[in-house]
Amino acid sequence: MALTLCAATHALPAWSKEDPAAGAKLYATNCVACHGADRAGVPGAFPALTDIGKRLPPAQIKEKISKGGGLMPPFSQLSAQEIDDLASYLAK
Repeated sequence: MALTLCAATHALPAWSKEDPAAGAKLYATNCVACHGADRAGVPGAFPALTDIGKRLPPAQIKEKISKGGGLMPPFSQLSAQEIDDLASYLAK
């Protein structure tokens, strides 16, 4: 019994499928101030995120979100699922 309980408490979380709609909400909360509602950015200050999925693979988009770079702060407070959702929204 103890072995079964122990195994159950150490099970890895099952991530749900990427959710672009949830990503859109995260974008509105975390990204609009710099990149704009239309994802056009501000030339010379904040890059456009339109067609970012054509310029960067998903892994690089997720890394930039979590680690930041340049003027962009890291968004380390976001969970792996939230980063997946946000990257999915941006890549569409």
